[in-house]
Amino acid sequence: MGEVSDQVPLLFSKEDEFDYLNKTPLWVSSTKLILKVVMWMIFIAWATFIFLLPTKFINQLQEKFIKATQGTIFGTAGSTFLIFSFPIFMIAFLAIIRLVLSGEDEPQVKKNAKGPKFSLWTFPVLVDGPFGVVTAAEMIGVILFSVYIVWAVIMYSIQNVDLLSLFHVHSMQEKSAVLLELTGLRFGFIGLICLAFLFLPVARGSVLLRAIDIPFEHVTRYHVWLGHLTMALFTLHGLFFVIGWAMRGRLVEELIDWKNVGVANLPGVISLAAGLLMWVTSLPGLRRKNFELFFYTHQLYVVFVVFFALHVGDFIFMIAGAGIFLFMLDRFLRFFQSRKTVDILSATCFPCGTVELVISKPANLHYNALGWIFLQIRELSWLQWHPFSVSSSPLDGKHHVAILIKVLGDWTEKLKRNILDLSVEQSEKEPLLQHKRKITASVEGPYGHESPYHLTYGNLILVAGGIGISPFLAILSDIFHHINDSKPCLPRNILIVWAIKNSDELPLLDTVDIEAICPLFSDKLNLEIQTFVTRESQPSLEEGKIPKAMHTSISPGFKGCRMSSLVGTGNVVWSGLYVIVSTIGLVITVALLDIYYINPFNVNYWWYKGLLLIGCMAASVLIFGGLVIALWHLWDKRTSSKEEAEDSTKKVDMLQQNEQKNFGEARFVNNIRYGQRPDFQEIFGSHANSWGSVDIGVIVCGPPTLQSSVAKECRRQNFQRRGHQAIFHFNSHSFDL
Repeated sequence: MGEVSDQVPLLFSKEDEFDYLNKTPLWVSSTKLILKVVMWMIFIAWATFIFLLPTKFINQLQEKFIKATQGTIFGTAGSTFLIFSFPIFMIAFLAIIRLVLSGEDEPQVKKNAKGPKFSLWTFPVLVDGPFGVVTAAEMIGVILFSVYIVWAVIMYSIQNVDLLSLFHVHSMQEKSAVLLELTGLRFGFIGLICLAFLFLPVARGSVLLRAIDIPFEHVTRYHVWLGHLTMALFTLHGLFFVIGWAMRGRLVEELIDWKNVGVANLPGVISLAAGLLMWVTSLPGLRRKNFELFFYTHQLYVVFVVFFALHVGDFIFMIAGAGIFLFMLDRFLRFFQSRKTVDILSATCFPCGTVELVISKPANLHYNALGWIFLQIRELSWLQWHPFSVSSSPLDGKHHVAILIKVLGDWTEKLKRNILDLSVEQSEKEPLLQHKRKITASVEGPYGHESPYHLTYGNLILVAGGIGISPFLAILSDIFHHINDSKPCLPRNILIVWAIKNSDELPLLDTVDIEAICPLFSDKLNLEIQTFVTRESQPSLEEGKIPKAMHTSISPGFKGCRMSSLVGTGNVVWSGLYVIVSTIGLVITVALLDIYYINPFNVNYWWYKGLLLIGCMAASVLIFGGLVIALWHLWDKRTSSKEEAEDSTKKVDMLQQNEQKNFGEARFVNNIRYGQRPDFQEIFGSHANSWGSVDIGVIVCGPPTLQSSVAKECRRQNFQRRGHQAIFHFNSHSFDL
């Protein structure tokens, strides 16, 4: 492909280049900006308070506020809620309003007239450390968290020494035991602060993640980091108490102690044991060797949370209550979505050991090209859920979503075998006898970025390893559709670097019918593909060709079962109402409990009030949240019924097109190199020179070693940048859980 010297995107003329940006009224953009500023102010104020809490002044201020509100309906638990949890809910509510105002805005892909700029979120700083690839923004977060931990430990240690004089102990052993218990108490509180953040990243459809446009597959690494830190602190918390009790000769009595007023030790022991089991099985080595063990033991989070509430009581639990409640809301919504059986419109087995599934979805369920879904095949397992990247563009059709699955383990091998068996049955039996056996799917998602960031770079380098090409097929299709439909889209130079083991994977590129989507794309877009076949020294006789007899496809057809649109990343209004109504329901439930039970009967058992709080959370999710879900379902059913006839027709058309795909006839140049691995220094350097002073978006999907190599080269290119040279923006699209 020839080089494009003109820096103005080819998809726009001078007159209409930014016309689409004027679609957003001024009052809407102004309101969104104000909401964003207010959200940041609340978060900074809340984080500053937590950071300064170890100081005597802020600690005394907190105590005065709690004492002043003890006579209210909600008591101490209400005060703690206002200080620690209410700011999170306020940010969530404001985020919902901002998302509703955003509506169906087109992605902001305006050209940067001032030239390339660095971004903290896409500048890799660490690439080979224990955290994996860490960007500058993530590094700042890690440093701030580390500074808080060190600062809190130092300040609390000084306070512990001062508090020691208040205890009437004389022997050195007694003083050491008391000091150990005080230190353990402080580690427990610091761990509680970490727990306040721990559940936020794993709420897949969280409005907080949508508001800052960080998809769940990216922030799961933050959950992993926080999980290690939280359990390390809680382990120290328990260990210091155990040593102190042992020094006093009261170890067994304290371990089984269950106080009515005060902290109950035995529930804490049970909660810590559940947490340790989750922690050990989540360590990288054990998790990779036995993922199912990790997955099943991680369900102990229910035991961990419930017994933690019994351990500390209601008012201390409220410190981490917001994050846990938002996670409960997300989990309840996912439960409803995943109960629905979904039609698999077609299933294709490629000879390279890859399966393509095309799944039915409603027209009102939207997603972006860089999306993920969780899939369960009930004929294979009722418990296992597996994440897969979407390989289709939302513009390919409103009524289906496609995924590519690499056959690597037992589950995927069973899936492939079932498809092949069904194919044999369909070819041998009469039409009226077909489909006695079937493949039944359940789906969670789709999840992903709130906006399609791949459309915001004028120059893209997509680096894939093996099946990592799947999301890039969706990107290509998405870009071609935008070009063909004259939708906002900046990319005009695209380089795909694909590393595969064997050449039988090459035909996966042809699952995107470029000529059918955008016949004249070469006039508007430079597309270059460099494929590296690492385990073959020379091409096969029929390179890249798949005779129809070599791939197996089945088409069970549409039976009216689509993916459920009850998903956190779906309809903004309904998902927002779900969060708001459930939160208001929590306040009402707790208030009614306090007015009619706790206060009249003078209930003061800490563990019992903690259990009641967990019950109120569950009741508000079930009753108030369940009511919204029921109304949401009725609205969705009524909306979908109006489109049912149209949906059926379009699904049949889509299936016919899918069956008529002409595999193996590429319409683009693919530079294939055998027996080689990508030299990223040479690739990035040459394209930086040819593309000039621009922002280059680099998206990588593949194993951690590939991500590290690409991130290292992006960092090297940026550090060595001079004058008017390109800036590389690193983006990872890999689910590393």
